[in-house]
Amino acid sequence: MLGRRQTAKEKHVMPLKDIQFKLLSNPGQVPRRGQFTTAHGTVETPAFMPVGTAGFVHSTTTRDVAESGAQVLLANTYHLSLGERLATVRHMGGLHRFMGWDQTILTDSGGFQVFSLPDRQIHDWGVEFSYTEGGERVRLTPESSMEIQRDLSADIVMAFDECASHTADEAYMARSVARTTQWARRCRTVTLKDHQFLFGIVQGGVYDGLRRRSAREITDIDFDGFAIGGVSVGEGFDLMRKVVGITAPLLPENLPRYLMGVGLPEDLLEAVHLGMDMFDCVIPTRYARQGTLFTRRGKLRIKNKEFRKDRYPLDTRCSCYTCRTFPRMVLRYLFFTGDPLAETLATIHNLTFYQDLMSDIRQAIEDNRFASFKKDWLENYRGTPDKRTGGRP
Repeated sequence: MLGRRQTAKEKHVMPLKDIQFKLLSNPGQVPRRGQFTTAHGTVETPAFMPVGTAGFVHSTTTRDVAESGAQVLLANTYHLSLGERLATVRHMGGLHRFMGWDQTILTDSGGFQVFSLPDRQIHDWGVEFSYTEGGERVRLTPESSMEIQRDLSADIVMAFDECASHTADEAYMARSVARTTQWARRCRTVTLKDHQFLFGIVQGGVYDGLRRRSAREITDIDFDGFAIGGVSVGEGFDLMRKVVGITAPLLPENLPRYLMGVGLPEDLLEAVHLGMDMFDCVIPTRYARQGTLFTRRGKLRIKNKEFRKDRYPLDTRCSCYTCRTFPRMVLRYLFFTGDPLAETLATIHNLTFYQDLMSDIRQAIEDNRFASFKKDWLENYRGTPDKRTGGRP
């Protein structure tokens, strides 16, 4: 059972903690270069978080994830609450020991996963839905989401929000924004562990006024960082850019800014350009398991016939274990023979590619040359100017 039904009560609000966010770029400058500190280390931003849905990144080991350069991992509250999983994590003393990961961990609230379920029922007190194993009806509230995340013992905890569809009409989205604000206030009344930070989430869909309203209401609540939600639900690049462009400047400059669920390399570059600091997405790992590999010259589909005698590494500028050890023809062979090693090697490469990109972005911001870096990187990646941003990037 994920949690019992609870009603909103007036409780004391937990004091704000110091995440020690430091801007290493000039105040007011975007893109931003920064860092923050948790009990498990310092995270350099902009940063990309690999997704370990049920505690582990698919098809690879924690050691491989660390060697890719990742500084923070994301785990999923909803999936880690099912069956005996939460009890197992508790028995291990929290996610860090459970995962064998001694760096920073962020847990989402479960809101995105819950609201993607077809039979969910949304109430002001929380949500009700069918448990995937056995069909049992369960309830999740802002309070129970916080309690689960407290037990998981991640460093960063996300407030429980309603992630409505980008196609929802404005009237429904207005109610959703009000509910998200109410839930955010309730999340702040739950006592977390001393080392845990709590981030609030701005919603509002594709409606400018509702994004501004949500940003105003959520930032009026004391949180340790702020996120933009509801931008990885099928709205596309242009609407994502519009929403982030409106919302990011409304978030406090002195705290981390997290864009949830994004995305492709070009999405990350654009979001960094607009002033965001943190990102997560399943794309690099999911694409890897399907045989799509990222390179600095674009995506490569390793199962294609053209690679059957190709002795080159996936990316000649990549220093990951996969690129140091196996040529494209061997990776293609492994995929066609169904060897699980294929997915592991592909995942190692894609994770390293993303971390290399973030490292290069941080250096470009430090060197005050991000605009030219973004332009050159996209032209190399696509082979053509970026027509989605009005011509050349």
